[in-house]
Amino acid sequence: MEFLTLSALPAGMLFALVTTITPGPNNTMLLASGVNFGFRRTMPHLFGISIGVAILMLCVGFGLGEVFKRVPLLYTILEAASVAYLLYLAWRIGTSGEVKAHGGKPRPMTFIEAAAFQWINPKAWMMVLTAATTIRLSADYGMNAAWMAVVFILIGFPCISLWAAFGLGLRRFLSNTRALRIFNVTMAVLLILSLYPLIAHLLA
Repeated sequence: MEFLTLSALPAGMLFALVTTITPGPNNTMLLASGVNFGFRRTMPHLFGISIGVAILMLCVGFGLGEVFKRVPLLYTILEAASVAYLLYLAWRIGTSGEVKAHGGKPRPMTFIEAAAFQWINPKAWMMVLTAATTIRLSADYGMNAAWMAVVFILIGFPCISLWAAFGLGLRRFLSNTRALRIFNVTMAVLLILSLYPLIAHLLA
């Protein structure tokens, strides 16, 4: 039985660092949440992302990735759902003075919502599927996926927290409604732009 080796672990840590600190749907929404609601109220969102990605990694490690290989149509359906939901989120963010929740009452994303969102987050899927195939997980697939899930939590949580903290720092520059609206429209546009590779793949 071969676990994630010491030589492979740094590569896994570097992969987690690069993929979690760079822009994507999660970090764009965390930045917007930090601006609109502050860091403390964004904490459930942060924890939801970390746990959600870890659960996704475990599911892929214990067989879900193989299901997508055998039935590619399922992954295509998932991609289409990702595009639809992210476009909806972009519309909700861009057309409001502050980020809205379901029902129209402003609130940050909850832990459960953030964790569930990872299942239709294209970047989260890219992260876990790439990790499953490139960070030497083939020997003991499930156990090494568990190690990578831990790595994603330990490395990823501080990285995504920086985006929420940066949003908090921007709050004082966005104290009026007009500035906040411009910021949210910008975040909505960035969220849509993050979908370009996925949309291009679907239309190819």
